[in-house]
Amino acid sequence: MLNAITHSQIFVLDQDEALEFYVGKLGLEVNTDADLGFMRWLTVNVPGDPGRQILLEKPGPPAMDAATAEQVRELVSKGATGGTLFFTTEDAHKTYETLKSRGVELTEEPTERPYGIDFGLRDPFGNHVRIAQPAPQPK
Repeated sequence: MLNAITHSQIFVLDQDEALEFYVGKLGLEVNTDADLGFMRWLTVNVPGDPGRQILLEKPGPPAMDAATAEQVRELVSKGATGGTLFFTTEDAHKTYETLKSRGVELTEEPTERPYGIDFGLRDPFGNHVRIAQPAPQPK
């Protein structure tokens, strides 16, 4: 049956600005940037993990009509579309400070939790991002 998740999707309002953020600030890499005519297929991935891609999709055709796309854009800008990405890091405090120095909008400082240390941020469009340093697993 199913054996992998290959793509996840979030809505962005400007794909060039999304590249600047996800590649330039978060350090992801471009996997695919293709003009399909009816849309730009733009995916990024964590360096070294091309099997799991994030589609940075601009609301519009072919998935939705103009009126629906406008409603989605409004919801995205309010952070209300449910778009959330979860990443891991080896050092949450260091990653937090690096992103802070790059001007990323951080919404929560690194916090100890039962599963490790994590913190939050928002992309330029309102999507939520969580970055966690998982707690060591008992052997």
